[in-house]
Amino acid sequence: MGKTTATRQINAPVEKVFEAISDVSTFENSNPNIVKIEMLSEQTSGVGTRFRETRTMNGRQATTELEFTEYARNEHVRIVSDAGGTIWDTLMKLTPEGEVTRLDMQMDARPYKLMSRIVTPLISGMVNKAVQEDMDGLKARLEA
Repeated sequence: MGKTTATRQINAPVEKVFEAISDVSTFENSNPNIVKIEMLSEQTSGVGTRFRETRTMNGRQATTELEFTEYARNEHVRIVSDAGGTIWDTLMKLTPEGEVTRLDMQMDARPYKLMSRIVTPLISGMVNKAVQEDMDGLKARLEA
């Protein structure tokens, strides 16, 4: 499948945008597709934070375990998941531009099982649509 990318200019300070992408407890509020978040680690922020996310995609619910593997305050976060025979590696970078923050998101999908090598490219359109909706929802919430 390769890469899925999205960029948004958000009319909010970098600190506010960073909190929105790094505070798991706010994910349900900023994304209508997320149904439930369950913490899997005692810590709730930073590298090593693990959580289970249940979201609706194409009318069906999917649950995924995710972990923060990089966390640089007001600069970037990396969230990685191993699901369905694919490593999903998402990097979100922030660039302050005055009162506006540029948010660049890149998701790499690396299938490592035979079936996921077949299926992952077939769902790339659905994944891209979900990523764009996530970014639009985040932007709308932060600018409200």
